[in-house]
Amino acid sequence: MRTEYTTPLEQPIDSDRNLFSILEERVKRAPDGSLIEYVGDEGAWESFTAREFRDKVVALAKGLIARGIMPGDAVSIIAHTSWQWTALDMAIMSIGALTVPVYETNSPAQISMIFNDSHVTMAFAEDDGQRDKIELVRDECPSLRDLYVINLGAVDTITEFGRGVSDEEFYERERAVKGDDLATIVYTSGSTGTPKGIELSHSNFVFITYSGVQSMPDIALKPNRRLLLFLPLAHVFARYMQFFSFAGNVTLGLSSNLKTILADFSAFKPTFILAVPRIFEKIYNAASQKAGRGLKGKIFIGASELARKWSVAQQAHGAVPARLTIQHALYKKVVYTSIMEVFGGSVEYAVSGGAPMDASIAHFFNGVGLPLLEGYGMTETSAPASVNPTVGYRIGTIGIPLQGVSFGVDDDGELCIKSRAVCVGYHNHPEITKRQIVDGWLHTGDLGSIDQNGFVSITGRKKDLIITAGGKNVSSAEMEASVMTSPVVNQCVVVGDRKPFIAAIVSLDLAETNLWLKAQGAEPVNSLEQASRNPIVYAEVDRAVNKANELVSRAESIRKFEIVPDEFTESNGMVTPSMKARREAVTDHYRKLIDTVIYVPRKKGESKQA
Repeated sequence: MRTEYTTPLEQPIDSDRNLFSILEERVKRAPDGSLIEYVGDEGAWESFTAREFRDKVVALAKGLIARGIMPGDAVSIIAHTSWQWTALDMAIMSIGALTVPVYETNSPAQISMIFNDSHVTMAFAEDDGQRDKIELVRDECPSLRDLYVINLGAVDTITEFGRGVSDEEFYERERAVKGDDLATIVYTSGSTGTPKGIELSHSNFVFITYSGVQSMPDIALKPNRRLLLFLPLAHVFARYMQFFSFAGNVTLGLSSNLKTILADFSAFKPTFILAVPRIFEKIYNAASQKAGRGLKGKIFIGASELARKWSVAQQAHGAVPARLTIQHALYKKVVYTSIMEVFGGSVEYAVSGGAPMDASIAHFFNGVGLPLLEGYGMTETSAPASVNPTVGYRIGTIGIPLQGVSFGVDDDGELCIKSRAVCVGYHNHPEITKRQIVDGWLHTGDLGSIDQNGFVSITGRKKDLIITAGGKNVSSAEMEASVMTSPVVNQCVVVGDRKPFIAAIVSLDLAETNLWLKAQGAEPVNSLEQASRNPIVYAEVDRAVNKANELVSRAESIRKFEIVPDEFTESNGMVTPSMKARREAVTDHYRKLIDTVIYVPRKKGESKQA
């Protein structure tokens, strides 16, 4: 490695254990404390104590034993985030079986591929809709025996099956599960290529769970810690946060409806939250639109600018000028406190990951009192590998390695990671495992740098590096993230590989575009087609592109963009569940637009564009 940095472990971690032991330890520490909270059938928040939830898990595990689930069998869950998802996950893994998560947005064809690749023997579907997708391909999945529907009493059914299984039989199975045993196969939602199954062991998760707790004691170990988790549990980062919460002193709130997320924040009152950058961008834009154009709008603009200035000064690690401090205190009373109330009024930190964070958004939230601690991880690293510390965090970096984790930069500038959390390998793909994990180092595909204090920065994506016809290497992430801070933009995908200049495909968010148009005193539009042709919207996108271009040289700047009248969704394959655009899918879909409109072919005899 050209550069290497390791954060040492403060306390040794025994990772030759299984994941159920984390839950058992929580029961021993605080059996009657609230562990899981959720919105019940009547719309009110309900809870399980640690002991109650452990007992639910054991009852489910005994039911799985009764139904013939053996060590190494694959059991799939296709559902939104819920306590049932968490309980089933822990029950499956506690007896040596493997959880195979499937996103609720996956198609029947994708379900068939995953079920057959991992030989799923039992599946839990959330509702009739998910069951119907499985039934469509059931004849193609010879290993699948049992199918249960969560909303139709699956938990009660499995529990009833287990009444004839003794606690002794359960604990005999549980004690036989060791750290080296596989816990799960997680199929990546990756932005390129066909999803691959990542094999993660109990040891992988146990190690990074306790490494995370030791690395983030302010978040995990202070009294009355509360996390509201609303990312899909099929995503490895959300899944990891279950174990992190159990290992710390965290009450885990579970929600799956983004339409009610603000009400959930208000009711649950989290002390920290986990989200992808797009969520924070939407919250910022919503606050801006709510302020409008009048006096409130002017105050919000002034408060936003001041928050960013204060944050930049604070990040410079010097004394914040007295004038800024006074103005900041004034805006805190008038504006910032009300913004923080959006998150329930108790939140202290937010952890952001999954995609690049635009610095202006990070500085805004830091300035209003919510540090966005950007981190980094992959499915292959059992979720997190680095995170910014709560004290001394640095905006624009992905923080420092978690304790016991090493980051390196190889001769090609690629970030590599080594730790006990690096996956066992790629399921049924030994050739990929051999290529991606060399001498214990996982090659991430991201380009980066590490400073002398261990702070890691992402500088680009190795595979996404665009090389123009003129030979200029361009990394698009920073520009794309900047354009996407516009209230009207949903996604921005930079193109230009082997082309004469850099361009971009831009999609819009219809609801937020109409809110923005209304705030500007303009008429709303009825469709994305109208929005894409609206000159006011075009001018706003042009402003966002020009702002992004200030971050790079002219040779790297976006010289042309096209607004497309389409929504990028998981179902049409344009974005991942963590809201990252699938670059290959987008460029393939708009190949004709790229080749014949953005890059207009020259007619014979025409001079080459300067």
